[in-house]
Amino acid sequence: MNAAYLFTEIRRNFRAPRFLIFVIAFPVLMFLLQANVFVKADAPDHALFTAVVMINMMTFGTFAAANTSGARLAIERALGWQRQLRLTPLTGTGYLAGKGISGMLVGLPALILVPLLAVTVEGVHLDASGWIRIFAGIFLGTIPLVLLGLLIGQFGTPESMQPINMLVTLGMGFLGGLWIPIETMPSWMHDLAQIMPTYWVLQLARPAVTTDMVVSLPNAVAVLAGWTVVLGALVIRRYRKDSARV
Repeated sequence: MNAAYLFTEIRRNFRAPRFLIFVIAFPVLMFLLQANVFVKADAPDHALFTAVVMINMMTFGTFAAANTSGARLAIERALGWQRQLRLTPLTGTGYLAGKGISGMLVGLPALILVPLLAVTVEGVHLDASGWIRIFAGIFLGTIPLVLLGLLIGQFGTPESMQPINMLVTLGMGFLGGLWIPIETMPSWMHDLAQIMPTYWVLQLARPAVTTDMVVSLPNAVAVLAGWTVVLGALVIRRYRKDSARV
């Protein structure tokens, strides 16, 4: 893993205004909006609702960040960069690893700012084990989401990546329970939600704040591990196919 390349990838993301708005500002603003509009501050279930929304928006922020690497990869594919890698010291493994790890690390602002506001402004309080489960669950659960972004980037073009990313992020967020509370979903929508990896990322963190509509940790880990293996294999296969072109 090339540290200089990884630092460059991270810095390029934070220099993009679109990234700062969609990945950092948007989850923060949506958290504050949902926490103060849909449930009154004096409602008995306000604290629970706010904690669930916090987890949802933390997951959305990391998911949006995960897709940024795919967009960058599509641009570099169009420029023939992947083939040029054979002339540089950077290996294909290092290239993909840099994209993937940067896609996880650039999601940290949303992972930190949303709960910071939840604690200081909305009065969310959890014990240490709860916070560890939320942070670790969402951060590690992002792995298959990053791979999904890289896979999309291997097929997309620079012109198509923005609408594709918006469709995937908002669509999988909506169907996976990030925008509509899982508890309020009709049964058919809840069944559909379980197809989405975003649903299972939520299942890693939700038990820290509620016992409603949750599954066991081993089940959530197993499903996300399956997504990771399949998506990782597809990313590597597609990358090798692109790199083999003359």
